[in-house]
Amino acid sequence: MPFFKPKKEKKGSGTPQSGVNGRSSMYNGDGEPTTFEPLPSQPGHGGTPQTQSHPPAHSQPSARPSQGTPYVAPPPNKGVYGTASPPKPADVKPSSQPKLVFHTQLAHGSPTGKIEGFTSVKQLYEKISEAFDLPDKQILFCTLNSFKVDMENLLGGQIGLEDIIFAHVKGESRELSVMKSQPALGLTITDNGAGFAFIKRIKENSIMDKLVDVGDHIEAINGTSMVGSRHFEVARMLKELPVGEMFTLSIVQPRRAFDKIAPRSAKTAPTAAPAEGKVKTGKETLRLRSKGPATLQAVPTAFETQAAQKVDDLLESYMGIRDEELAGTLVDLFKGKKDFSAFMEAVTEALDEFGFPDDVIFDIWGAIGDAKAGRI
Repeated sequence: MPFFKPKKEKKGSGTPQSGVNGRSSMYNGDGEPTTFEPLPSQPGHGGTPQTQSHPPAHSQPSARPSQGTPYVAPPPNKGVYGTASPPKPADVKPSSQPKLVFHTQLAHGSPTGKIEGFTSVKQLYEKISEAFDLPDKQILFCTLNSFKVDMENLLGGQIGLEDIIFAHVKGESRELSVMKSQPALGLTITDNGAGFAFIKRIKENSIMDKLVDVGDHIEAINGTSMVGSRHFEVARMLKELPVGEMFTLSIVQPRRAFDKIAPRSAKTAPTAAPAEGKVKTGKETLRLRSKGPATLQAVPTAFETQAAQKVDDLLESYMGIRDEELAGTLVDLFKGKKDFSAFMEAVTEALDEFGFPDDVIFDIWGAIGDAKAGRI
């Protein structure tokens, strides 16, 4: 193989000449273009200069620069003229994200299962169903850290990272015939975010007091299925029932805790009820939404908690519903809005399905503003 020596081109010669094998000329330290030309053939080569051909892509030719220059080996997997295939990029390992694994039980009694990988309320119920091999659409609602039908611990928009999720499944069904003797039935409705609306509160001495229980799923009204309806749609239909007429309710009760456990025997230890009040809430929570993915965020501030509670009270007063997730969404929409017009526009755009009247939005704006200013 011939050696090469640098050859300076004359200044003012115009465009630099092409280098060996069609490569562009290089520039030396003086800023002048440098090309390479063959040296005279070495003895024993017949006096004819040899030409250099491209080495195969897989080969590693032993090329040396001009005499007197230290030899520098070409980098691995790269030919002398850069014609070899570039090295394959190393496999990039995905960033290690901590897994969010939650413990869950069936409220009426079961072993503890583990669930993960859900990004919405609907997927949460699907994961619980898979963990316990439940038929589809059996879970009415969930409570946190309590196996009781306790609406104060109802799973809403937030799950603490150390919370235990108790799933309440369908129990007995029944049908009621009721006379609507006055406009208000005394029911506050909520839903599980996955198609089941149920009773969250019952006003004492109201029409429905003593007839239904907290946690009962309203499956149908006058034969019209309510499965898949949101809480506000069920509340609206109940409100629009004519006063002085009979109506029917199809109710599905949640299965009560431990109502089907076998009698205790001398050979079997009693099934222990889940411990309540001993589970600490994590410093972060997983926020679930009926629409859109779940997000990991810090525990709500005192302002956010107070504002959401006040908004939830207003929703119950105006619409007969309670919805922690909806209240939290309204608080989020309030943030960064400088005036009521901007807030109303944001609410109308994001929550159009609810059809909030302007005066209700105005009261919500005022309630959140009072919480922010510390007036409540």
